[in-house]
Amino acid sequence: MLTARLARPLSKLPGKTLSFSNRENGARRTLLFYPASCVPVGRRTYADTVNPVGSKAVLITGCDSGFGFSLAKHLHSKGFLVFAGCLLKDKGDAGVKELDSLKTDRLKTVQLNVCKAEEVERAVETVRSSLADPEKGMWGLVNNAGISTFGEVEFTSMETYKEVAEVNLWGTVRTTKSFLPLIRRAKGRVVNISSMLGRMANPARSPYCITKFGVEAFSDCLRYEMHPLGVKVCVVEPGNFIAATSLYTPERIQSIANKMWADLPEVVRKDYGRKYFDEKLAAMETYCSSGSTDTTPVINAVTHALTAGRPYTRYHPMDYYWWLRMQIMTHMPGAISDRIYIH
Repeated sequence: MLTARLARPLSKLPGKTLSFSNRENGARRTLLFYPASCVPVGRRTYADTVNPVGSKAVLITGCDSGFGFSLAKHLHSKGFLVFAGCLLKDKGDAGVKELDSLKTDRLKTVQLNVCKAEEVERAVETVRSSLADPEKGMWGLVNNAGISTFGEVEFTSMETYKEVAEVNLWGTVRTTKSFLPLIRRAKGRVVNISSMLGRMANPARSPYCITKFGVEAFSDCLRYEMHPLGVKVCVVEPGNFIAATSLYTPERIQSIANKMWADLPEVVRKDYGRKYFDEKLAAMETYCSSGSTDTTPVINAVTHALTAGRPYTRYHPMDYYWWLRMQIMTHMPGAISDRIYIH
């Protein structure tokens, strides 16, 4: 990507000094910035598209709210046959009721907990029985279901690590494996929702980062294996959209923090102290409130991945701060990126 963006030698590009503030700790940094090297990450070239959309079925996980909810409605408006997997369908969740209220035969909500193999297999049978010709398969799978948490390594229980991984990583693997026979028959698409934190780690987010790094690796391996079979595998790496996805409310942040502090071993509480813990909690609250509330870039990225004749391997719907930070942390030596963003 950087090769394409930096087609001319840096010495021949008009350079400018860019001063920016770290959104987590308020510290300011100055970098030499070449505007010609960056293009708006939201602008994608739409070449040939897959038609007809109306005959193509897509299953999306995690449609109770957030990206999945918006994506289900958007793909339905584009003419897809949408199967919206919802964790809380059996409990009559508000998001499920709103999707069902559309009263259309092209959008069906499906009870789907990606952690339960029996529910995943039941969803496969629901999709297969709804297809006009199951032998022609299902066009798309969007692995969107996910959960998140926060806390430094010593503050995080093993149960929390396992819980997040069960949904974000093993749920993605489980659902993909079950739907691949249908996807292969259609020579279709698998779109995995990862995160910018699947490319660069961050303090106090290790449970989430571990799972998203795993999704990235799984997606790469699957892409290599599916290429000879005509199936395309794409990864969408959103930036900070916490404010738009209902992952964290102020009440939930405080609830997680209270439980975390109460469950800490006495030696950890004593060594770090409540003041340090509260400072990290405040930083997390600031991060959560600073994200974008408009999910359109993510929705557009997934739509492109499903409809373009030549979809991108990775999509980066994020603002310039996070895009630049990701490039620095993934392409420069760790000593440099650590100095800029961590220390």
